[in-house]
Amino acid sequence: MSVKVMIPTALRSYADGHDTVELEGGNVREVLTKLTDQHPQLKAQLFSDTGDLRNFVNVFVNDENIRDRESSDTSLSDGDEVAIVPAVAGGLDVAVAGAELSKEELERYARHIILPEVGLEGQKKLKAASVLLIGAGGLGSPLGMYLSAAGIGRIGIVEFDVVDYSNLQRQIIHRTDDVGRPKHESAKRTIEAINPYCIVETYNTPLTSDNALDIVSKYDIVIDGTDNFPTRYLVNDACVLLGKPNVYGSIFRFDGQASVFNYQGGPCYRCLYPEPPEPGMVPSCAEGGVLGVLPGIIGVIQAIEGIKVILGNGDSLVGRLLLFDALGMKFREMKIRRDKNCPICGDNPTIKELIDYKEFCGMPSETSEAAKIEPQSPWDISAREVKDLLDSESEIFVLDVRQPNEYEICNLGGNLIPLAELPGRLEEIPRDADIIVHCKMGGRSAKAAHFLKDQGYDKVRNLHGGVGAWAEQVDPSMPKY
Repeated sequence: MSVKVMIPTALRSYADGHDTVELEGGNVREVLTKLTDQHPQLKAQLFSDTGDLRNFVNVFVNDENIRDRESSDTSLSDGDEVAIVPAVAGGLDVAVAGAELSKEELERYARHIILPEVGLEGQKKLKAASVLLIGAGGLGSPLGMYLSAAGIGRIGIVEFDVVDYSNLQRQIIHRTDDVGRPKHESAKRTIEAINPYCIVETYNTPLTSDNALDIVSKYDIVIDGTDNFPTRYLVNDACVLLGKPNVYGSIFRFDGQASVFNYQGGPCYRCLYPEPPEPGMVPSCAEGGVLGVLPGIIGVIQAIEGIKVILGNGDSLVGRLLLFDALGMKFREMKIRRDKNCPICGDNPTIKELIDYKEFCGMPSETSEAAKIEPQSPWDISAREVKDLLDSESEIFVLDVRQPNEYEICNLGGNLIPLAELPGRLEEIPRDADIIVHCKMGGRSAKAAHFLKDQGYDKVRNLHGGVGAWAEQVDPSMPKY
């Protein structure tokens, strides 16, 4: 049987850049085995050491999720499509009493009110509703702007980061003169300028297991604009425990995902991705990049879903995962089922309170300021130590495992061999040299250092914090990205 395997953007670097692969096979296991034989670097991304499909990877056959079946027994027919999807919305019971609209509001929302699906009563629902935005970055920007313009009465924003120049390419809620300013402040200012009738409440703090339930409980809907797995699972669990709809969105490079979780008896995020990927396995947007307009598309989809939940009109994305490929300009839709064995929303939940989500995602629970600078592994070396070595007369082989376009932004003048190409270019790396390997933040270079050690390279060190640490500690004139 000839089938087409769809490779997502996040995994294409492990498949020689292919977005699709034609393979022969009678069932899913056979096809995936042939895929990883053809592209060996994909094996660790798809399968655990025991040979099981990883819990943060879903496989769809003709848009049907097969995770709840034995994937090895799922037979295939000629022409089937197998899609690999890794981890990279009735209305609310809104009390509209007191949500009367002024003459100016009636004029402001006139194009809504003349829609039969919204009408005056629907616009009052929007004014009476409250939405919590987790993040004021790429997704939070269009969300905050469009939801306030639509007439949402109260918007909460959880955000503790500050604006930097690299944000401005996509985070349109912030302006150039906001650089260095807390994001929650600039987001609040922009939203209030768009609609002075919208009440904006800000939380200049990370969302944690200690504060999530208190913050989330104050709002009707939560819209997830996070960029990391610990917060994503935290948001999901808080929403399930409190019975709040969770409008999900994620972006990476040219791909986006959206859905609505924990609504109308539908699945939660854990039903789709029972476990997170191992730290460093899935690159962040800071490492992999993101098309600047992509968050606008996904964020607007999330805003639409949030409004539909409030109004109780339309078909929400409950039970559906919407996939968007900007390069191919294609939307695809996958079905998601509620997992009756889900540890938090299943029939017999085992998670009944918030947990340590950094630990759950395999990350240190606490990171001190010193730990951000000083090496934490015997293989690590600080940026200052690297500078001292380079200033000495020592023979150092500097290995940069980033992508060529990253190298063009800034570099240490080292030898560029992208991480995915490393196994095939070992002959370029001297075995008797002192090797300093680095990337942007230290994750990819740590993988490279481990790989080189396994190949018999004895004198390998990893630049802790990557070129970001170099810019912070050694050369402030180096561009950050």
